[in-house]
Amino acid sequence: MRIDVISVLPELMESPFQASILKRAVEKGLAEVHFHQLRNWSIGKHRQIDDEPYGGGAGMVMMIEPIDKCISELKAQREYDEIIYLTPDGETLTQKIANTLSLKKNLIFLCGHYKGIDQRVRELHITKEISIGDYVLTGGELAACVLADSIIRLLPGVLNDEQSALTDSFQDNLLAPPIYTRPSDYKGLKVPDVLLSGNLKNIEDWQYDEAVRITLEKRPDILN
Repeated sequence: MRIDVISVLPELMESPFQASILKRAVEKGLAEVHFHQLRNWSIGKHRQIDDEPYGGGAGMVMMIEPIDKCISELKAQREYDEIIYLTPDGETLTQKIANTLSLKKNLIFLCGHYKGIDQRVRELHITKEISIGDYVLTGGELAACVLADSIIRLLPGVLNDEQSALTDSFQDNLLAPPIYTRPSDYKGLKVPDVLLSGNLKNIEDWQYDEAVRITLEKRPDILN
């Protein structure tokens, strides 16, 4: 998989890809992540990429021309499955979306900044808009890192135990059940007997029942 990230602050995103699972995915050649400084396609000697909005109002808007030039140049080099704009008014990221995107080959992430992007960019290039929650960040960079992590960890060969991703929260519209490790008794707090029984069928039934119980308590909305 290849991900091209367009940003005003690409340096903000480099660190997450230099450690842990994301680093492993890149080193194994399972994922390529390329950062593109939007100012390289800026206008004039002042490298302008933002301007005041028509109609007035507070804040600045990312201009259409630099973004169009950057995306057009990338599209001329390869075919992209999705061009994703990270924005608060996009579709809220879910595990289902991450699963679907993990099957794609080439993706572009466009990180919003300031008050957002010229609407015509959406009309010309954007195929999907994603939000990571109902709140506003300084820019789309951190959201792009979250999205990339949620996708890349699902690629075959990235996790040491590929079955691990299949038992994550939200994979079956359920939160994960409680998990325990040694010691079996710590300060009087004991691991449930069923987990020590060795009876796989009983353990799976208990885990499912607990997942349903916890989901009903914490996130009944996702059961719908």
